[in-house]
Amino acid sequence: MPPIRTQSSQKRTEQEGKILLAIQAIRKQEFTSIREAARQFKVPNSTLATRLNGVKNRVESRANSYKLTEIEEESLRKWILSMDSRGAAPRPSTVREIADLLLAARGSIPPPSVGQNWVTNFVKRHSDLSARFSRRYDYQRAKCEDPKIISEWFSLVQKTILTYGIDLDDIYNFDETGV
Repeated sequence: MPPIRTQSSQKRTEQEGKILLAIQAIRKQEFTSIREAARQFKVPNSTLATRLNGVKNRVESRANSYKLTEIEEESLRKWILSMDSRGAAPRPSTVREIADLLLAARGSIPPPSVGQNWVTNFVKRHSDLSARFSRRYDYQRAKCEDPKIISEWFSLVQKTILTYGIDLDDIYNFDETGV
């Protein structure tokens, strides 16, 4: 089922198709002038002229607020996900520094930099990324995850069982019988 479009959206789509047909006709030399092709296909002369000069359609072009190219943004996104999978998710300041490094690699003087809110907007543009506040790691919890302490606890349990001659079957039957 085709998508439901508003009338203005359909109009823009039709006009874009007419512009592409006019460009194709001019390149095949079916028309001698841009003005004549624009009149024949009922499209604005100025739009047809700018398109022939290489300017992209608004839908195909990226907004001016995008500092990085699509490839640079994709590589930055993959780097962030890679760091997160290794357990070292980067901070927003680190992401901003990496983006500035990518811009500096282009070689322009002075090197451009991304803005203060660029990282926030970057995260909003990519649905698979999210920002979270990091919490302090509780010391008591860290102690519980220490292999040395865990092995000592199991050794203590084993010594208790051996010292008092507790049969493991009795422990399991205690829960079932309530004795």
